Amino acid sequence: MEQCKIINLYDLNETIAAPVFEGFTYPWEVLPEIKSFIPELGKTLPADRFDKVGENVWIAKSAKVAPSAYINGPAIIDEEAEIRHCAFIRGSAIVGKGAVVGNSTELKNVILFNKVQVPHYNYVGDSILGYKSHMGAGSITSNVKSDKTLVVVRCNGEECHTGLKKFGAMLGDNVEVGCNSVLNPGTVIGRGTNIYPTSMVRGFVPADSIYKTKTEISEKSHNEGKTD
Repeated sequence: MEQCKIINLYDLNETIAAPVFEGFTYPWEVLPEIKSFIPELGKTLPADRFDKVGENVWIAKSAKVAPSAYINGPAIIDEEAEIRHCAFIRGSAIVGKGAVVGNSTELKNVILFNKVQVPHYNYVGDSILGYKSHMGAGSITSNVKSDKTLVVVRCNGEECHTGLKKFGAMLGDNVEVGCNSVLNPGTVIGRGTNIYPTSMVRGFVPADSIYKTKTEISEKSHNEGKTD
């Protein structure tokens, strides 16, 4: 499970939420902590840079929030983030510096690192998206198994029983997810990997890879472009 560890997926310098990861080995261990962590972090945010606009909701003065967006607490919207038309933030959400939450995108119990883009009709629940990761239009994280059993992460022949019923996806830094893809519960994608459009992804995908299907995963060459 070495490749699924926090230190191998994320640059913690690229999130205001870095303290919540302390003491944990795997990123999904953080999911149950997000809701209680946000109010504690919010209390420490400087008033000259952040406005407290509702119960446990802090929005940076430099962030852009569309009038039609809905933000339920607890939530933190970091500096220069953009929350677009009809975005729906259900709560327990941290949106990083310069991140984009787009038209009709829904967030719930998530950490978006700096510069993350979920710009078009995305659902992201019980998930952590690393620095500059991007989800193409219509791509979603599925966060509950159809049989409602607890999520197991499978990585290179090893298994980790998470004890979580709700667990979407862990995206490492600079991951590109193609349009209309579904990331099934317990998906972990290594840094710099590209997921082809309309993919159905399950389990672990190595860093710096191109994912076409479960049986077609190739090492990424330096001249590979974006998939969407």
